[in-house]
Amino acid sequence: VHRLRSVDNLFVVVQEFKDYQFKESKEDALKDLEDLVKKLPWSDPLKVWELNNSLKKKKTKRKKHNLQSPASREKLSDGGEEGGADQNATKDQEDCAQNPVAVEHTGGQDTENPQGVASRNGVEEEDNEQPGVNVEVQASCESGTKAGDGQTGEGAARVLRFRVTCNRAGDKHSFTSNEAARDFGGAVQEHFQWKADMTNFDVEVLLNIHNNEVVVGIALTEESLHRRNITHFGPTTLRSTLAYGMLRLCDPQPTDIIVDPMCGTGAIPIEGAAEWPYCYHIAGDNSPQAVKRAANNICSLLRKTENKDSSTAPGVPLDVIQWDICNLPLRTGSVDIVVTDMPFGKRIGSKKKNWDLYPACLMEMGRICTPGTGRAVLLTQDKKCFAKALSRVGHIWRRAQTVWVNVGGLHAAVYLLRRTGERAEDRRPCW
Repeated sequence: VHRLRSVDNLFVVVQEFKDYQFKESKEDALKDLEDLVKKLPWSDPLKVWELNNSLKKKKTKRKKHNLQSPASREKLSDGGEEGGADQNATKDQEDCAQNPVAVEHTGGQDTENPQGVASRNGVEEEDNEQPGVNVEVQASCESGTKAGDGQTGEGAARVLRFRVTCNRAGDKHSFTSNEAARDFGGAVQEHFQWKADMTNFDVEVLLNIHNNEVVVGIALTEESLHRRNITHFGPTTLRSTLAYGMLRLCDPQPTDIIVDPMCGTGAIPIEGAAEWPYCYHIAGDNSPQAVKRAANNICSLLRKTENKDSSTAPGVPLDVIQWDICNLPLRTGSVDIVVTDMPFGKRIGSKKKNWDLYPACLMEMGRICTPGTGRAVLLTQDKKCFAKALSRVGHIWRRAQTVWVNVGGLHAAVYLLRRTGERAEDRRPCW
């Protein structure tokens, strides 16, 4: 389950309510949430949480043992700059390879038998960074071992620490996320006799409320898995999970040449090189700083893929270059797939500039793409400008699919385009 590539977070579902009826008064609604704790089937989800933890502990012990070798020490020093999030994510992905629990994946890709583990964010990447949507609270509760009956050897003697995190969306609730987490957490404390700790917690209980849908769960990941391949971030670095979803949407085949003409820090081509090594990936950007960051991220990926039995790295099928998006140094019809995160016009560029940039980009992408079989997957939040630009190049590109995504609270779209059979005008000199 931890190896699914388009999943940001994992949690085991305690119970899901598709149409939960909230009382109108705040007191009654919060009292219902308190009473809900005693009615929930906690036993099996806590066993899954325990299994997840035991696998992580075994992996950690094995890693500590391996640190005796010089190669391992060198790898540790190399990975130091990658930060804890990256290392933990990698560890988590490896830990649960044998976990028999299936995942319910909200993005529609990588779906297995939904037996109870779900991704908090799927391909559509519900980022929930809008004001008032994602509020994280720790309920002040004391904890004990009632839930720890089947836990590890020390469970009977050790008091478990926990926190409650509430994610609420919708404007028809009489209570806030803080209030829901506080009261629900108080009931969890009373039920289990656990101890509250907002930072050093053992168990994270999740209360997700979206309009009338309520999901109670227990987190299996300590932090999001979306930073797995990126160590040098820029102002608009794309999540690796969303990059994976975009690449998968265009269905790469072995030997395909995949280009990201506006790569930024390289999230898309790096994810592509890691997951589709039988394709060839080319990344480029007009910003020297972005190209430098992408090169650093590629070096980090090389260190990760380094063969433990050899000091030489196998390399990755990826090159990065500085270029002009409107005048790419690539032969006409030589590229199979274009995948890129286009400038939204907020942190980089402007919406006014997009009106000239988008049509020029689409024309140049159409020129380098193979007529008839080429395809493009493009992400943008400037949907009005993109639709206008696409109408101007309708003879080259046909829109096949649109997937709506949440990018840092912005409502954006991923467009899958198919290249028509018509030849594009070649404004470049003959090669």
